[in-house]
Amino acid sequence: MHWVVRVFLVVLSTLVVNFVATRIITRIDKQLERTKTPWDNVLIHAAQKPVGVAIWLIGLSVAAEISGTEMDPGLTSLIQSIREIGVVVILTWFILRCISESEKTLTHSDKLKTHVDHTTASAISKLLRASVIITSVLVILQTLGYSISGVLAFGGIGGIAVGFAAKDLLANFFGGLMVYLDRPFAIGDWIRSPDQNIEGTVEHIGWRQTRIRTFEKRPLYVPNSTFSLISVENPSRMTHRRINETIGVRYGDFSLLPTILADIKEMIANHEDLDTNQTYMVNFNQFGPSSLDFFIYAYTKTVDWRTFHNVKQDVLFQAMQIIESHGAEVAFPTHTIHMAKDMPPEPAQAPAQ
Repeated sequence: MHWVVRVFLVVLSTLVVNFVATRIITRIDKQLERTKTPWDNVLIHAAQKPVGVAIWLIGLSVAAEISGTEMDPGLTSLIQSIREIGVVVILTWFILRCISESEKTLTHSDKLKTHVDHTTASAISKLLRASVIITSVLVILQTLGYSISGVLAFGGIGGIAVGFAAKDLLANFFGGLMVYLDRPFAIGDWIRSPDQNIEGTVEHIGWRQTRIRTFEKRPLYVPNSTFSLISVENPSRMTHRRINETIGVRYGDFSLLPTILADIKEMIANHEDLDTNQTYMVNFNQFGPSSLDFFIYAYTKTVDWRTFHNVKQDVLFQAMQIIESHGAEVAFPTHTIHMAKDMPPEPAQAPAQ
């Protein structure tokens, strides 16, 4: 049989095998979707594309060996090296796809009762990807004939120099690692810092910097090392929102003030949107310049910002209605001017001697 015919038959066989394998994997994937565990689908999804590439790699390498033997026998060793490197690359690709599919499953799969935090899953995924890629590079270098021990020794010596030259980069890296481990905030959280002008919603946590979308819809890029030096407040994890408002009534309504405070406190205690298991108070506070001031202190059940303001508005409206129902009024800044009465003229002083 002529070598050209053999090459043609090998390529045709590769095409047929690839088609059959693709159909088989697709049918297996549909069958495994009915199972209760998601991990079998993870392996199938991860293997779909690498299996096809592996089949073509084997088929084309065999065809190349056949043609190379007839044309140039020296190409056999080169083809073998390319095939070995290709196998390593395909295995690496398969493992990376397994890691990505596992991350999606842990965070979004409907078959799991409990989901892993997206920030934690992303951190572990990035560490595993980095480890797999570094290992694959070392294996490829070993396949090409390079000494891994020499590479590792050079990397150890060079790592010291790189550490001094890129200390800010490393500080950001370890800052990002601390963010992933301590988890003071996650993607989607609203954070702010009392130390610096940082406030917004976290969009992305990288190894070097974190992207925050401010309330002006501008992206703010913060180096991760900054979070080890500043205090970070995470309002997204609050349990309640607080109402703390001061209201003043006129000095002429002082006799009505005890009844007003009692009625407002009863309204607070019976309000369906306020958590009375938390501290709530309605007390006379101080003698203001033009009013008798009392404060309303309570916690809402909701933490949603828009709903909180609706609840707060309702509480203040009801407080004003209670004040008005007692015939009192909310005070506003006033000044009282006392006019001096007509005084007799002062006696004239005697001239000096």
